Amino acid sequence: MYCIFPTISVIFSLSLSLSLSLFSLSLSLSLSLSLCAGVCGQQAFRTEPRNLTVRTGATALLKCEVLRASGSVQWVKDGLLLGPQRSLPGHPRYSMTGDQDRGQYHLQIEDVRLEDDSPYECQVGRSKTSRPIVSRTVWLNVQIPPAEPYFEWDAGKPWVEGEEYTVTCIAPDAKPAADVLIYKDGDELTDIESFTESGSEDKLQNTHAEVKYRNVMIYIGLCLTALFLYLPPSLLLPLLLRYLSLGLAVSEVPPQAPVIEGLRSQEVKAGTSLRLVCLSYGGNPLATLHWTKNGEVLSTNWEVDVVSQKASSGLNMQVQPEDNGAVLCCESVNQVSRSPQSITRTLTVLFEPAEVTLLGSFEAVEGNQVTLCCHTSSSNPPVHIRWWLGFKELNNATVTISEGENGGMMTMSNLTYTVSREENSLPLTCEAFNRGTRYSSIKSQPLSVYYPPQKVWLDAPPEGTLLRSGTTVRLVCFSSGGNPTGRLTWMKNNKTVQVPSKHVESERGVSREFLLTLQPSDNLATYRCDATNEAKEIRSAQIKLLVQFPAVSVKILVKQKELRAGRSLSLDCLAGSSNPKANISWSLGSTRLNGVEQAPKRAEFGGLSVSSKLTLPLGSEHHGKRVSCQAFSSLLSEGVNTFYVLNVLFPPEFAEDQPSEVQIVEDDTATLPIMVSANPEDFTCEWLFHGEKVVKDRDHRYHFPEGWALEIWNVTRRDAGNYRVECSNAEGKRSSIIKLDVQYSPTVKMKTDPVFVNVGDTADLMCEADANPITPGMFSWKWMGEGEVEELGEQSEDGATGLLTLYEVTRAQAGPYQCTADNEIAPPGSVVGQLVVRFAPELQKGPQWRKVASRGDGSTDVDVLCQAEGVPRVTFTWAKNRVPLDFPNPRYLERTVREGAIHTSTLTVVNVSAALDYAIFTCTARNSQGEDNLDIQLLSTSYPDPPSDLKLLSVASDSVTLEWMPGFDGGLIQNFRVRYQWAESASYLYVDVFPPRSTVYTVTGLKPVTAYNFSVNAINSMGESSYADNGAKLTVTTLDAGVPLYAVAVLVGGLLLLLNAVGFFLFIRRWRRRKKKGKGRGLKGEDLKGEDLVSSSSRYASRERINASAQRTLLIDTSSDPDSSGSAYESYGGESSHYYYPTEAYSPALYPHPESPEEPGEESQRQPLCRRIYSSLRQSDKQQNVGWRGASDLDPTSSVYNSTAYRCRKDSDLPFELRGELV
Repeated sequence: MYCIFPTISVIFSLSLSLSLSLFSLSLSLSLSLSLCAGVCGQQAFRTEPRNLTVRTGATALLKCEVLRASGSVQWVKDGLLLGPQRSLPGHPRYSMTGDQDRGQYHLQIEDVRLEDDSPYECQVGRSKTSRPIVSRTVWLNVQIPPAEPYFEWDAGKPWVEGEEYTVTCIAPDAKPAADVLIYKDGDELTDIESFTESGSEDKLQNTHAEVKYRNVMIYIGLCLTALFLYLPPSLLLPLLLRYLSLGLAVSEVPPQAPVIEGLRSQEVKAGTSLRLVCLSYGGNPLATLHWTKNGEVLSTNWEVDVVSQKASSGLNMQVQPEDNGAVLCCESVNQVSRSPQSITRTLTVLFEPAEVTLLGSFEAVEGNQVTLCCHTSSSNPPVHIRWWLGFKELNNATVTISEGENGGMMTMSNLTYTVSREENSLPLTCEAFNRGTRYSSIKSQPLSVYYPPQKVWLDAPPEGTLLRSGTTVRLVCFSSGGNPTGRLTWMKNNKTVQVPSKHVESERGVSREFLLTLQPSDNLATYRCDATNEAKEIRSAQIKLLVQFPAVSVKILVKQKELRAGRSLSLDCLAGSSNPKANISWSLGSTRLNGVEQAPKRAEFGGLSVSSKLTLPLGSEHHGKRVSCQAFSSLLSEGVNTFYVLNVLFPPEFAEDQPSEVQIVEDDTATLPIMVSANPEDFTCEWLFHGEKVVKDRDHRYHFPEGWALEIWNVTRRDAGNYRVECSNAEGKRSSIIKLDVQYSPTVKMKTDPVFVNVGDTADLMCEADANPITPGMFSWKWMGEGEVEELGEQSEDGATGLLTLYEVTRAQAGPYQCTADNEIAPPGSVVGQLVVRFAPELQKGPQWRKVASRGDGSTDVDVLCQAEGVPRVTFTWAKNRVPLDFPNPRYLERTVREGAIHTSTLTVVNVSAALDYAIFTCTARNSQGEDNLDIQLLSTSYPDPPSDLKLLSVASDSVTLEWMPGFDGGLIQNFRVRYQWAESASYLYVDVFPPRSTVYTVTGLKPVTAYNFSVNAINSMGESSYADNGAKLTVTTLDAGVPLYAVAVLVGGLLLLLNAVGFFLFIRRWRRRKKKGKGRGLKGEDLKGEDLVSSSSRYASRERINASAQRTLLIDTSSDPDSSGSAYESYGGESSHYYYPTEAYSPALYPHPESPEEPGEESQRQPLCRRIYSSLRQSDKQQNVGWRGASDLDPTSSVYNSTAYRCRKDSDLPFELRGELV
């Protein structure tokens, strides 16, 4: 039969370039008995990782070796730290291998997969001794062979001879992309078009190879033969099944996979001869075989057996240690094999170490340690090292296993052992045993243990025995024990003494005799016998000899020829050589003196020469006296003494009780005495003051009553000072100073006046006193201002300066302070200084200061007040709607008034226009300490703002006293009304506050023990405000009526009378004090306000009670319309017993109305009054200070909005409905 389609054979050739870097590590082991305890120096890479290409399923090893590793070593994959543990938890196929002691941190990846294809780094972290290091980035390139290839063609219809068809061969999922070769009848087709596409996973690629073929008639047998020759069995199976149904036969097939015989185990001992046979069955034709080792061809010889259908190849090899880890591979292939089939075996060669080395010192002193090292060359498996001392195994060795040659391991065991004398001469053995080869090797050395002599003693006279010179003493030294026997040496004062006798050995040890004839030099000498051997530890025994002999002589040495007072006389008393030491004593007449004993000196015959030095300061009291020196030996009962007579010459000398200071009070008589002696006694004296001689002709107040004393009459402070008296004779001149201290009362002045300080800083007020004496606590301070101060400050003094320190100064501490100095000499002195506290301006910012109202019809003026308190002088600037005002404009006038620290700026807006002047006026007050500003709104007259801060002042059984803060009055006079109710009341009760503008009111006529709800609002002629605090109610419960009403009334009345009297007294006193201080200084606004309240309360209390029905009213209609206010209240005048006290400031409850008809011409009389008010205000603009000012000058509610100004505003032709319009 003929083939329907041509025979096509395809061979896929995948070129996988494996770049494996082989490292040959040449490790040199240096053994040392003293090992470095820590890492010394900067850590560095010995071996850095390199790029590696491996095939999937293999094992990859990225090498990293670190020198002097002190930080933590980690591997990084794709920027992710794998961890410092060598097992790398979380990554079961990853591990760090190698000898950590040698700095090996190799990354081993088993069963390499596509996911391992990534960049890697070896990192060493920072330590205390080294900075971190990072290796270069390397790539692990994972190569993956293609999956099973397959053909694609149009199998839906039969091929027709002569037609052209496209056959596509696909090699899927390869990395890198596979190269595809297509053969036809054994000939490679070249006209192939290839391209790649993405595979089933990232990094994998599919290779598509297309060929154009024109069909011809070929036998089917040839077609199938080509398929068998060039396609693997996995691809041939589906084709074979397809063509078996047609009864076709295949003649050529690939061989089976090869097998290796003769290798029972992969572990082979070195030196073994191996005979291996590689067999491959089947195949047509039979397979060709060849052997390789580690990729190198060993044998290409093979034999075929046609009968048994197999091919075989034998391999003979002598196993060497170098074959450890070698990979033996046998490959089989024939003409139809897609690729060679192979079988591999990895040899594990067990080999013994070539040598065993034992290092270290086998000699040691008892108690010391021997450090030994036993190491082997490379072996597989590593040997096990055991240590023996005699028949005793030592188990405290440290074993280190490292990589060796031929893939083996080197074993090193370090032993540190403390020896004892019992272990002397025992063999110390190192045994190396290889479990794989059953190999054993022994290295042994005897141990030598040295130990010092056990005991050394002397046969000599007892310690402390007194010996005489010339006596012969027998000294014998004995030594026992020790390995080896000790050597004996005699020493005198640490110097070797040559002894003629030799060592005498016995069973107990060794001895050596020393016969000594005592000499004076043997006194206090130490004789020592030293026993030593190779243990280098000296054992000694010693004795100190005492040899006695007497002193020789005693004498006094004096160097000075002439003795003068004021100088020191040095005397030396020398005692000759003696043993024991002589005792030296000094005396001056009958008085014993203490000399300075010098250190004994070794003298002739080995005795001690003792000396004593006496230094005697000479004075007039020493003249004619004798100095004696005595040396006495108690052992010999002998004493020697001598003496020296003193002849002292000295100039005049003042007595010890000569006064150095004379104190006298000014204007008294002062006497300066003099007491002097001299040798020779012929001397003269004279007085000096300020370098000039004191004689009576110079000042008639100088007198010399007797001897050389000085007397001064009528002493003044100018006479105070040092007076020098000089006396002289043949030996010289001497002088003495007598201080004349003239005492007088103090005069005081301020060091700085006034003292300026910023608020919150520390103020230092200092006063200086001219006084004598300057006594502790002589300064005192006193506050001279008004009122009392709780704490004056910290008072201190420094000599003639008194200091008052005020910390965190407040404005209340500004004022006069008096400094007084009193040194108990009358009279004390005083001075007054001023403390000026500087602070930034503080503007008044209450509700009544933030708004100003005017009708705005162009016919009236309005004053906008801005009041600030500050030091130093405060200046004001004004702005309207944030634009500075132009004061040359005649419509705006400004004047500033200063009263102490209070500065008031008044801005007068002339002919207020609603369109031009209703705005926000900004007042800015500033000085050197800072500034403050306030926005003041100028608007049309309106109903008032509600009060605020309603609170309870006191409560009784039938009354409640309330207080509140007034709000803006809307530019009109405002009154207040209190509303209250209780639980049983049918409606609210309303009470008009009286006096009308008072902010404190007492509601009376209440029931005891009853809860009341109170609220308050404000009313002016244009309407009323809402209730205080957003309509909140103040709930108060009255007290129980336990105290009689008349008793309370008497108590309250008495208290009011007392307060009025005290207030009046304080007012008169303050007025007089200020009047004394100077004309033109006014009172502060706060004081005037307080006085106004006191005077008002006095007038209130002194009025007669008259009936009035307007005090208490019941609200019927709450409308605030002025027209309806007449019917808004129900009068109780006929049945009420309440009274009110009329004043000139009273106004009706709802809206203002005149109490009596206006007289004709009243308007004309009132208008000049208004003009006088405004003209006076403009004139005061030119003055900086104003004399007396009332509360109306400082309180805007009583100056800008007082009744007179209101009447002036009200007198206008403008209709009423336009006056209250808001703009």
